[in-house]
Amino acid sequence: MPTPSVAALPIRRLTLRDLAACADLSENRGWPREEHKWGFLLTAGKGYGIDDPDGGLVSACAVTEYGPHGRPDLAAIGMVLVAERHARQGVGRRLMRHVVSTMGTTPLTLHATPYGRPLYEELGFKVTGQAEMLLGRFTPGGPEPKVATRPATAEDLPAILRLDEEVFGSDRTHIITRLPAFADQLRVAEEHGRIIGYTAAWPNMDTHVVGPLIARDTQTAQALIASLATHTDRPLRTDIDVRHEELLAWAKERGLASVAFNAVMTYGIGDLPGDWSRRFAPLTVAAG
Repeated sequence: MPTPSVAALPIRRLTLRDLAACADLSENRGWPREEHKWGFLLTAGKGYGIDDPDGGLVSACAVTEYGPHGRPDLAAIGMVLVAERHARQGVGRRLMRHVVSTMGTTPLTLHATPYGRPLYEELGFKVTGQAEMLLGRFTPGGPEPKVATRPATAEDLPAILRLDEEVFGSDRTHIITRLPAFADQLRVAEEHGRIIGYTAAWPNMDTHVVGPLIARDTQTAQALIASLATHTDRPLRTDIDVRHEELLAWAKERGLASVAFNAVMTYGIGDLPGDWSRRFAPLTVAAG
């Protein structure tokens, strides 16, 4: 029988059973396999993909919804991938159109590489910001941050959730409550017994990704990153909003080098909700 045209292959919801196929697809495009991250995204969010008749996936992406259950007020799209042999055939465009249509009136956001940005602009996404990816081994130096930090406990969770919703601008309880199991470290900054920031370090291949990073100010963000670095021997990776120039300069002085820039894009909304001045880095660019 003839092989069906890629344009005729159905788009379906992915599940955790597709984890290996998603990782294979990442590897096919020269990305790390990132099975830990794929598992998190497929559990906390929704995956969409197209099966390859010869096995594996033609294409895949992940969608993470925020806000009231069943009535999301924001959704992030990430991990948009098309197998090499099916590239430049309109597969990614078709998958993205399906996701945009499925989400209806829900505002959308994504982090776009320079390669993917033209497609998203064609679909109606607008650039609203930029994030700089940093990677390297953190080297302590300079004055020690004066903000107190410590490991988070179960009793901290309600305060973390309140702070996160206030800063992020939408309820992401289903994401934050998964952090203790997903991350190797979850730490808070506090002042007079009140939590003024929090962050996590989660394993991704041979690095620890710093995110989310929510902090009252730059000094608090510095203290949180330094505290994570003290408790890992892996290189750190993070994606910092370029408006946080002071934090970026500080991190580069301590060994983290600029790797890439991604455009922050939105659809159906003029700008992201919340307070960008306290939102330093996402959990992962795939989840906004």
